[in-house]
Amino acid sequence: MISLRHTAQHVVSCSSCLRSSYAEISRLRMWEMPCVEVRTRHHETSLRASAACLRGTIRSIGTIIRPDSKAQDALDGYRETLRPWDWNQIDNLQPKWESSKPGALVKFCGYLSTRRDVNKNLSFTVLRNPRQKVSIQIVSSANEEGSKAAKAHARLKNLREWTPVIVEGVTKERAPPKKQDPNAEALKEETTEMKTIEIALTSITPLNEIPKDVFVKSDTAYGPEHRHLQLRTDSAARRRLITRSNAVYQARRHLQGQQFLEVETPLLFKSTPEGAREFLVPTRNKGLAYALPQSPQQYKQILMASGIQRYYQFARCFRDEDLRADRQPEFTQLDLEMAFADEEVVMQETEALIYSIWRDMPFRGKVKLPFSRMTYHEAMSSYGSDKPDLRYTAKIQSVTTQLEPDFISKITPLKHPEVEAFKMTLSSNPKENRKFISDFFVSPEGNPFLENPDGQPATFCGDASQPMSSLGPLGYRFTMEPPAGLETDHGDLLVMQARPHGPFTGGSTVLGNLRLALYKAAIAQGLIEAPKPNDYKFAWVTDFPLFSPTNDAEPGQGGTSGLASTHHPFTAPKTAADLDLLLTDPTKAIAAHYDIVVNGVELGGGSRRIHNAEVQEFIFRDVLKMAPERIEDFRHLLEALRSGCPPHAGLALGWDRLIAMLTGVESVRDVIAFPKSGSGEDVLVKSPNRATGAQWDTYHLKVKD
Repeated sequence: MISLRHTAQHVVSCSSCLRSSYAEISRLRMWEMPCVEVRTRHHETSLRASAACLRGTIRSIGTIIRPDSKAQDALDGYRETLRPWDWNQIDNLQPKWESSKPGALVKFCGYLSTRRDVNKNLSFTVLRNPRQKVSIQIVSSANEEGSKAAKAHARLKNLREWTPVIVEGVTKERAPPKKQDPNAEALKEETTEMKTIEIALTSITPLNEIPKDVFVKSDTAYGPEHRHLQLRTDSAARRRLITRSNAVYQARRHLQGQQFLEVETPLLFKSTPEGAREFLVPTRNKGLAYALPQSPQQYKQILMASGIQRYYQFARCFRDEDLRADRQPEFTQLDLEMAFADEEVVMQETEALIYSIWRDMPFRGKVKLPFSRMTYHEAMSSYGSDKPDLRYTAKIQSVTTQLEPDFISKITPLKHPEVEAFKMTLSSNPKENRKFISDFFVSPEGNPFLENPDGQPATFCGDASQPMSSLGPLGYRFTMEPPAGLETDHGDLLVMQARPHGPFTGGSTVLGNLRLALYKAAIAQGLIEAPKPNDYKFAWVTDFPLFSPTNDAEPGQGGTSGLASTHHPFTAPKTAADLDLLLTDPTKAIAAHYDIVVNGVELGGGSRRIHNAEVQEFIFRDVLKMAPERIEDFRHLLEALRSGCPPHAGLALGWDRLIAMLTGVESVRDVIAFPKSGSGEDVLVKSPNRATGAQWDTYHLKVKD
């Protein structure tokens, strides 16, 4: 025996020896033992010490944790999954097994479906493969007590639907069911079910458990906070993600074949006034911040000055905007840019790209080339929208000169209005159509149109039984000689609306919005036939105004001229005449700007760019009247243009919108794996979350009260 003081010194000096003996020491409940034996390299010494001293020594080496019963059960179950599985030898259940001979030993992984218990000794369930494309019936029997199969049967009965498992068994011929298999109802998704073989279960290993407080069931309407369960159980939601992946692959394959180069551009950019609100990312350098890119616009123009002829990228973009069904704070766009090219080249390449994507989606129908074209003015005057839905045939036209001044004064308080009208063909029953329009304007969708300060809509229904009284208020001239295209037959609906006289601005008119709303309401009530799901009406809308009056609701480019670029401040004037208008009346200049629209959705937009640095700076300084310090925010781009940048043009396709169109859903949220809500929140992970004071201090920031 030696003294405790000398022993403690010896333990400290021989820590390496203690480490070598720790595996043996840790197996002992040392604080309950009167002594332990410590081996060193040179000798073995019996050491008696108090529990407190030993506990301190052990804590310096490691801690023994005593889990509660719940944690111990979890550890035991998890330990079983850590077996050395050879995953390459565990088959994922492919259709080839349909022709498997009976008696084959198999091992599959996948998800359990619902179970049907025939009696206590016999059960049937279905195994879905990991991709949920193939399923096979499992027969579980416990007729031989104590057998391996009986143990597997007992274990199966404790497992819930959607449990991930590994099953082992023997294939056998499957007898045709005498009646409808209840499992078929649970497998409504598009799976290939093995009809001729099944598995006699001999072993089953759960790879995780689903506690009773977690409800996992097919065809359940899960909220966004359970997005993972929705994706697992909703085959349609998974198919949309698969379609998205396939479309990305097809687009890449097509673009690479057309000599486009995929280039990644930075996500940590700088704040520049392009036209949308940005997300700022503070840094630890006091007063300095990055901005997340609204688009890769400036980087891709710099690439054109870098000798890259054709560029593309599936780019993540960020805009702090008000949200709606087709808009997210972070989104994906397919970005394209081409040097030594103009808008005609871009439009042709884009049409070929979309044709290529749609061609590989046969269930979505075919795309006809070339796409139709119309100017911004034509779209606004004929459809009341710069993204017209051409599936609806009714066209808007001006009827101001065909109406009596007295009638015009009754439908609008405007002094010099423009009155426009369109005709809808509904049912042949005027009474039914009058009821439809009356009900529409008292509905939540229609009531806002009655609150228009320019006047309420005026609606009339053709009625052969009373031809004069039905359209009488429009006057004798309009009734007897209506404008071409507005002739009203029995039951036709005529809709009129006044607006201020002058050039079109913005993206839609009140009458254009009313036209779409009435079509959707009539379709919902069965008065007209809905468009076919695979009917795609693509069109190019061109010749937008280069500048528009500033809108207080939008940040614009921050200039003081009262103007903002309609597209972005890098867009070129369309012609030399439009360039001259910059000196006299910029509001009349037309842009080399083009949008691609389909079925009322703006799928993307682009333009020919200003490739001359002096002209670009002139736009910033003299037309938009941006402050000098804001112009300096673009100095990197101006220097790149000044280096001899070639003419170039490009376009960005909203990829989320494109996939929503391909899959036939209204909202882009349905084609994004983890979308944000209407308030910009990720309800699943609860972001954005509140930063702590310490976190703000790191960035030299403080929340304003």
